[in-house]
Amino acid sequence: MSSPQPNCAAISRRSFLQAAAACAVAATGLRTAQAQVEPFQFRYILASSLYGELPLAEILPEVHKTGASEIDIWPRVHGNQREQIEELGHDAFREMLQAHDVRLGIITRYDLGPHRLHDEMAVVKALGGDMLVTGSGKKEGDTLRERMGKFVEAMKPHIAVAEELGVTIAIENHGNALLESPDSLRYLAEMSPSDRLGIAYAPYHLPQDPELQAKLVADLGPRLVHFYAWEHGMGSHKKLPKVQEMKQLPGYGNFDFGPVVAALRAINYAGRTSIFMHPVPRGIPVLPTASKVTEILNRSREYLESLLPDNKPM
Repeated sequence: MSSPQPNCAAISRRSFLQAAAACAVAATGLRTAQAQVEPFQFRYILASSLYGELPLAEILPEVHKTGASEIDIWPRVHGNQREQIEELGHDAFREMLQAHDVRLGIITRYDLGPHRLHDEMAVVKALGGDMLVTGSGKKEGDTLRERMGKFVEAMKPHIAVAEELGVTIAIENHGNALLESPDSLRYLAEMSPSDRLGIAYAPYHLPQDPELQAKLVADLGPRLVHFYAWEHGMGSHKKLPKVQEMKQLPGYGNFDFGPVVAALRAINYAGRTSIFMHPVPRGIPVLPTASKVTEILNRSREYLESLLPDNKPM
């Protein structure tokens, strides 16, 4: 039963001051509660791999143009910005970030796998980031649950380091990996012993059923820590005409992100969203120039934003 609120009308002079004070406190509490109920908004991050091996000096100016304020740094073969950071030096990279008012959010290191992360987590922390994305690899076992249990157990030393550093390890679901099927995602969400081990959710690698994926998002809840706005389209392994390749992007392909976005809102998802695709071959920009890449990302962003209740036409 809700607490009774003070009645600010028809009060005696003797209790005026007390009641007036109570009214002021109640009004302040109401305003505070309303301020805390923020409408869902996407928190965009820009993946450097979308720009192939273009230099960071060309990519960083594009971050804010895409509606993002953070960057996700990728290494070869998808890009080479992680290698560029080592060539520039960490101090020089920090200065570049500051000059463009950009924050490092994520470093993606599929090349390291899930069991060689300690040194890279320290780099993420030192450069101001808080997340490291990688893959799950594979584990032996008679059942999927058993294999996932072994994976989680093997991750515990890495989780301990992540907790110490304040870094989250996000495992992306990927084809031909342990974390691939909807059930495998549910098992990881269930078994993860820490909020420092979560799931980087890629719709591309799951059945292209919006309702199924919306249910899965709801099931994962707080263990969903990163979201790729990325559909399968016509795939990303064969060379296709660019218009077909770009069907991986939201708003370009046929996947209805509406139910998934509604599910993200329902779980109060507060993580980052990366508008994403892979070019063929890997390591080239999605389109030849940085400005052209930014242009198509913004079209996808407009589509995603149109799915939010406050932005739908009356």
